Formats: sequence, structure tokens, C-alpha cells
Amino acid sequence: MFKIGEMAVYPTQGVGVIEAIESKEFSGSTLEFYVLRIVDSDMTIMVPVNNADLVGLRSLIDRDEVASIFGLLGTRQDNSTIASWSRRQREYNEKIKSGDLFEVAEVLRDLYIIRGDKDLSYGEKKVLEQAQKLLVKEIALAEGAQEDSIYEKLEQIFH
Repeated sequence: MFKIGEMAVYPTQGVGVIEAIESKEFSGSTLEFYVLRIVDSDMTIMVPVNNADLVGLRSLIDRDEVASIFGLLGTRQDNSTIASWSRRQREYNEKIKSGDLFEVAEVLRDLYIIRGDKDLSYGEKKVLEQAQKLLVKEIALAEGAQEDSIYEKLEQIFH
């Protein structure tokens, strides 16, 4: 259960703030909704309280998990097992939709590695940008750090 003013992460959209908990009536039933304002875009999303887990709404990662994320980013994976871009993109999108920051980090790592070998396609660049944005924003908020310093850490890991 989230409280008003708490931060929560909505898969694919990123970190938001619970601005309200509202009741709405549908077909004679009253449902409660979290009103979540996404930090980066000012988009507002209404998430049914009783479906929050199902849609993947979760708390920010703990500060002590950040080192594990950076550790995962520093590992090298052999990406040759997923041959075509369309299959990789499907897998990457599933990982991003999961809302799990470790899976988002895997996508970012894999695309950085591919980028070291060849130019990324437009679609690959878009997925890389989305994964990077989601990861940087959440880590910065979890650590109380500036986003620029998180971007710098990423550049150090991958160069």
C-alpha cells in the first residue's frame, strides 16, 4: 500500500509520485485508485489499488541495491545466442515492461555491448535510450544523486 507523497515505479514509464488516492464508482462498485504523476513527463496514471501488483507498480529500489545494479552492468554477456534484432527487441521490451530494474539494466548492458561492435539501428537506439532513462532516474532518486553523475558512472562502466 502506497501513501500520498511516496514515490513508486510504473513499468515502462518510470518513477512517479503518488499524488492522491481517489475512489471512483463503476457499475455500482467503488474502486480506489492511486493517482501517479510520472516525474519525467508530468503524465498522470491512475492505477487501481487492488491491481497495483499485477501492473507492476513497485517501490524504488533500495539504496543498497544500486551496487548490485552497477555490478550487473559491469558483467559481460555473450549476446550471440539471440540472432535477429526482432527477437532481441521482443525480449528487451518484455524486460522493460517487467518493471524490474535488474532486467532493465540487462537490456542497457546488452545494447551497450552491441553498440561497441556495430552501429545500433534506430529501434535499438530507442530501446537503449528508454532503458537508460528508466535506470538513471531511479538510481539517482534512490541514491539522492544528480542524474549527470549516474550518466558519468555508466560511461565509465562501458568505456
